[in-house]
Amino acid sequence: MFNGLAQTKKTDTFYLLKPDRVFDGEQMHEGWQVLVKNSKILEAGIIKNVPATTTVINLQGCTLMPGLIEGHSHLFLHPYNETTWNDQVLKESRAERTARAVNHAKQTLMAGFTTVRDLGTEGAQYDDAGLKKAIEKGIIPGPRMLIATRAIVVKGSYGPKSDVPEIDLPQGAAEVGGMEELSKEIRTQIGMGADIIKLYADYRWGMNSEAAPAFTQDELAMAVRLAADAGRQVVVHASTAEGMRRAAMAGVATIEHGDGGTAEVFALMKQKGIAFCPTLAAGDAVSQYKGWKKGIDEEPERIRNKRKSFAAALASGVTICMGGDVGVFTHGDNAREMEMMVAYGMQPIDVLRSATAVNADVFKIGDETGRIKTGLNADIVVLEGNPAVKISQVRAVKMVMKQGLIYRN
Repeated sequence: MFNGLAQTKKTDTFYLLKPDRVFDGEQMHEGWQVLVKNSKILEAGIIKNVPATTTVINLQGCTLMPGLIEGHSHLFLHPYNETTWNDQVLKESRAERTARAVNHAKQTLMAGFTTVRDLGTEGAQYDDAGLKKAIEKGIIPGPRMLIATRAIVVKGSYGPKSDVPEIDLPQGAAEVGGMEELSKEIRTQIGMGADIIKLYADYRWGMNSEAAPAFTQDELAMAVRLAADAGRQVVVHASTAEGMRRAAMAGVATIEHGDGGTAEVFALMKQKGIAFCPTLAAGDAVSQYKGWKKGIDEEPERIRNKRKSFAAALASGVTICMGGDVGVFTHGDNAREMEMMVAYGMQPIDVLRSATAVNADVFKIGDETGRIKTGLNADIVVLEGNPAVKISQVRAVKMVMKQGLIYRN
């Protein structure tokens, strides 16, 4: 029975995107086109029949590919050569840090990164949960966020630190001591909206501030079990071979940084199905902040070690994610990591895979994004030229679409 209220039928929105080639997340296809209906990819390939209301966008000379996925971001940080990490945590209000994060989210999206895995607010508490919600509601533009909220560290290991022991400074992560506190913190973070649980398997708290293991293997394994019960992954900061070994034996999802990675530990990671996120660009940026003149000075030991560990990872066949630890360097400059992965020996097509389908699968979002495939979200970036030939073309962004909405054209 008609109730007298006007019935409005939503009109579907269609786009036909016609680039020279399409990278589908795995392979490059010459002459393909992509048809988008509302927020989803309707068809990809040689498309002959399209609805009459379709908007056709010609993209000659361009490559269309899935929206890029940043695997290691800190939207609440900005480059350390602007303000040190300590001063950001201690001297910038959370209101200021959130205002910066809003800008960082937009810069990231406009650079073609439609998803980020944000691995800790570094002192900004659970404000990433609010930022994520604001993006989802369309209040501000930004990428889809997978968030870790506060990250978790062993008491006494993290910072900021004071030379005066009795001064209790605010910390950049949640401190725990023992199994009970760790389990309580994991459950608290899940309740606050964490999609990911991040732990620091080691940190610079050894003698002479050297990196040393923090959590035991049993503690890491318990964290993995607790997180898995709630459908979450555990990701681990680890720069030492022992920290990486413990994390691998515990069954974490990804290991971040891995500066001290060896052939043996990468072989273990491959055996256990654990992915590696190398964050090459962060170490490169920090070394330059400390005075290294790249291309002029001899490479510092930190950079030489990073080259060795990345070469060992490549040789092992371990799954490699794309994630630069952006926030240490400028948001929107995420492509810096992709360029360095090529410079350190990875093939451009494999870097493109890492930043799309590989990241999507490792982060358990492959049923939503990461590929140009019927039924997935219309998360799309269009680049001038061919990034499989010249990786720097990932900077030549011509168009950004997220869930069918065009943010840059």
